[in-house]
Amino acid sequence: MTQQLLLEGNSLPLQGIRVLELGSFIAGPFAARIFGDFGAEVIKIEKPQGGDELRDWRKTRGTTSMLFRTIGRNKKSVALDLRSEGGREAVKKIAAQCDVVIENFRPGTLEKWGIGPDVLQELNPGIVMVRISGYGQTGPYKNRAGFGSSAESFAGLRYVTGEPDRPAGRAAASLGDTVAGLYGVIGALMLMLQKARGQKTDTSQVVDVALYEGVFSLLESLVPDYDAYGMVRKRTGGALPGVVPTGSYLCGDNLEVVIGGNSNSVFVRLMRAIGREDLAEDETLLTTQGRGAREEELNGAISAWTGSMPLAEVLDKLDDAGVPAGPVYDAPSIAADKHYLARDMIQTHEVVIENEPELIRFPGVVPKIPGHEGRVKWVGPDLGQHTDEVLQQLAGMSADEVAGLGLQDVAK
Repeated sequence: MTQQLLLEGNSLPLQGIRVLELGSFIAGPFAARIFGDFGAEVIKIEKPQGGDELRDWRKTRGTTSMLFRTIGRNKKSVALDLRSEGGREAVKKIAAQCDVVIENFRPGTLEKWGIGPDVLQELNPGIVMVRISGYGQTGPYKNRAGFGSSAESFAGLRYVTGEPDRPAGRAAASLGDTVAGLYGVIGALMLMLQKARGQKTDTSQVVDVALYEGVFSLLESLVPDYDAYGMVRKRTGGALPGVVPTGSYLCGDNLEVVIGGNSNSVFVRLMRAIGREDLAEDETLLTTQGRGAREEELNGAISAWTGSMPLAEVLDKLDDAGVPAGPVYDAPSIAADKHYLARDMIQTHEVVIENEPELIRFPGVVPKIPGHEGRVKWVGPDLGQHTDEVLQQLAGMSADEVAGLGLQDVAK
C-alpha cells in the first residue's frame, strides 16, 4: 500500500498515492488524470487491441489523438485483456498495491469478470473504489448504457441549451463526463481524508457517481422553479431567463464579447460605461424583475455601444469600469493570450506524430496550489508502453508470466 502523503518541499499533494484506472473514454480517465496531475502514480489498463477508443477520436494524423494525449497525461499504459483469466489475475495483483480504483463500465461488469469491489477490497481492505456509470449502481435504470450525451439529455441540460426555434443543442465539450470525473475525485478524496483522520467506518469504501446526477447538480433551481412558480425553463439561446443584461454582443470588428451586467452595482457601472446615464439612474432597473421586463431595450443599448468600436476597445472600457466581460475566444486566441501563458495554462510538449517529433501545446493543470503545483510530466503514453514495468516491478510477475499473457505484439 502507498498510504502516506508526502508534502515536504515542493512535492505534489498526492505523491505516494497509487491509482488503478479501469475506465475508458472520458469520465473515469478524466478523474484519474486529476490524480496524476497532482503526483499520484496512475496505472491505466487498456485492451491490447487498439487500447482506449479515445486514441482514435478527433484524429486526422498519426496513430494517437491529441484528445487521448490530453486525458491520458501522467499515466502509465498497461495492456491487459480483462476478459481473460490471466488479465484479471494481473489486475488483482496490481489492485492489491493501489489506494484507489476508478472504473466507468456498466454496473455489474466488474462483478461479471470477478474483479468487483468485494473481491478487490478483500485483497486490499483499504482500497477506495470510484464507480462512474450513466445512471448509477442502483435504481431502475442502472443497467442502461449511458454516455455523457444521454446523461446531459436525461438531466435536463440539453432541453434548455440552444436556440428556441431549433432542436436541443449542446456544449462542444463532454460536460457530462468531466463533471462526473470531478465528483469521482471529490468522493475518493473525502473517503481518503476520513481514513487519514483515523475515522473508522463500517461502510463500503465505494463512490457511486451517475453521469446524469453530476449534470443535474449544475442546473441550480430548475426543478424548484417549476414547483414554486410553475416555470418550465426552455431554450433561450445565449441568454438566461430573468438574468439581464448578460450575453454575447457583436463589436465593430465583427468579434464578439460576453458581458455580465446582471447585478445592481455592475449594471449601473455598465450603463455609465456605455454612456446611458439615464438608465443608470433609473431606479426601476435596480431589480432583477425590472431589468428582465426591459431586456430588449437594454440589450439594444449595449449592442449599439459595442458595435461602435472594435473588441479590444470594448474590453478596455469595460475593464476600466469594473464590468465583467470576456472575448469569445477560439483556439488560436487562447494559445496566444498573455494571461493563459502567465498562468502556465498553455504548456508545450513534444509528441511523435507520423514518426516525427512535433511541439504541441496542451492545457495546463487546475487548480493552482502555490508550492505544490500540479504538473504534466508526460502526455498520454503509447499503448502498452509501461506493461512490462508495471507487471514485473509492481505486480511481481516474472518475465515468463508476462510473456504468457500473449502481449508480445503490443508496444512496451
